[in-house]
Amino acid sequence: MKTKVLDFIVSHQLLDRGSTVLVGVSGGPDSMALLHFLNSIKVDWNLNLCAVTVDHQLRKGDSEEDVEYVCKVCQEWNIPFVTAAVDVKSYKRNYKVSTQVAARKLRYGVFAEQMKLRKADYLALGHHGDDQIETLLMSLARTTNLSSLQGIPLRRDFCHGKIIRPLLSVTKEEIEQYCQENKIYPRIDATNEDTTYTRNDIRRSIVPKLKERNSRLHTTMQSLSESLQEDESFLISEAIKTVEKTIELDRNQKKATLDLPLFQEVPVPLQRRAYRLTLDYLYDKVPEQLTYMHEDIFLNLLHEYTNNKVVHFPQNLFIERSYQKIYFYFQDKEKRSHDFNQTVDCIPACITLPNGAIVSISYIEKPSTENQSKYTFICNEDQLSFPLHIRTRLPGDRMRYEGLNGSKKIKDILIDEKIPRHEREDMYILTDSRNNILWLIGLRKAELPETNDHRRYILIEYRETNAEITEEEKDAE
Repeated sequence: MKTKVLDFIVSHQLLDRGSTVLVGVSGGPDSMALLHFLNSIKVDWNLNLCAVTVDHQLRKGDSEEDVEYVCKVCQEWNIPFVTAAVDVKSYKRNYKVSTQVAARKLRYGVFAEQMKLRKADYLALGHHGDDQIETLLMSLARTTNLSSLQGIPLRRDFCHGKIIRPLLSVTKEEIEQYCQENKIYPRIDATNEDTTYTRNDIRRSIVPKLKERNSRLHTTMQSLSESLQEDESFLISEAIKTVEKTIELDRNQKKATLDLPLFQEVPVPLQRRAYRLTLDYLYDKVPEQLTYMHEDIFLNLLHEYTNNKVVHFPQNLFIERSYQKIYFYFQDKEKRSHDFNQTVDCIPACITLPNGAIVSISYIEKPSTENQSKYTFICNEDQLSFPLHIRTRLPGDRMRYEGLNGSKKIKDILIDEKIPRHEREDMYILTDSRNNILWLIGLRKAELPETNDHRRYILIEYRETNAEITEEEKDAE
C-alpha cells in the first residue's frame, strides 16, 4: 500500500516537501492508516505533521474514547495532537439541516480554524478508493448533471491551502491489511454497518457485486472521477466567458440581464453551466428545491415562441423573457404596483422617486442642445397649468404625442417600446393640473399647444441616481 500511495502522491503532485500537514483523524482504520503513512515519510519529506480530531458528541461514551485513543497513539508516535468538541445536535436544530450536514459543517470549521492557526499547507483526509466508488454510485442515483458526478476530488482549495486525499488510490481492504501489518488497532464505528444509511447499503449490497466483475473498480472509478473533474473544469472556464459575454450582472440589486440572441449561439452544455453560474451569483445559497426541472424550464424559455413570459423560481426569483432579453430578478409575489403621486406647485423642486431616481425642476433662460434628451422635458412656463404631478401610471391612462392620430394607452406604448413587464411598474408620468399626460418619462413627450408668450423656460430632468445632486437641488428638496 505504501508504494501505491507514494506513487499516487508523486504522479498527481499532491504534496510538497517541507510542508505543514494537518491530518483529520477520527480513530478509524482509514484515518489511522493515513496518519501512520504520513508519519513514515515525515523525515524523508521533511513534513511537519499535526493530527486534528473532532468530537461530534453523537455517540455518548464512544466518541470520548475515540479521542482518548487518538491522543494516546499520537503520543506514542510523537505527533502533535489537537482536539475540539462540537455541538452537532444544536447546530442541526438551529439551522434545520441533517445530522450529516451539521457534522460536516462543524468539522470543517474546526479544520479551517487549525489551518489558519498553524499556517498549514495541507489538510490530509482518509477517503479511499471504495469511498469514491460509493460516492459516484450515490450521485448517479440522484443527480442529472455532470458537475455532480465528479466524485470526491483528490485535491481542492481550502482556506489558504489545499485538502488532499492520498488514499483514493487504494481500497478499504488494502487499508485494513496495512493496519494489521503495522499493528494499528483502530476504533470501529458501529454506525458504519447500519444499512438504513444509503452509503452503507450501497457498500454492502452493490459494490461487492461490481467488484466481482472488475477487481480494479476503485482504479477505474478514480480515473473516471479525474476525467470528469478535468472536463468540468474546462467547461466551467468556458461558461464563465459565456457569462461575461452574454449576461450583465447587477451586483448592487442582485439581478441579471441575458442577451438572448448572443446566448442562443452558445452550445447547450455552456448554456447549462452559465445558467448555474448565474444562479450561484443571485442566490446567497442555492435552495435545495432547485432541481433539474427548473433548468429545463429555463432552457425551454430560450426557445419560446412568445415574446413575453415569466416563470417563478424558489425564494421569489423571477425569470422573465421579454423580446430579446431574459431578466433575472427577485420580487415579492404579493407585491403590487406602488401608488406614487407627488404634487409640484413651486419651482425649483427636487423629487425623489421610489426607485431611487430623482426628478429636478428648475428655470432656465432658454433651451440648449446640452439639455435635450429623452430624460429631459423642456417647455415654456406658459404652456403648463400648475400644480404638476409626478406619479405612477394608472389603468386606462392615455396620452397624445407628435405623429399620433388621437391618443394611445400607456400600456400599449410600453408594449410597443418592448419595456420588460417587471420594469413597467417603475415607469413614471408627468401630468398637469388637468391630469393631461405631458411626459411618459424616458419614452414619450406630449405635443404642447403653441404659445406666443415666451416667458421663462422650465427644465424637468430625470436622473437614475442622486449621486450628483446640486446644491440648489438639495435646497429644493
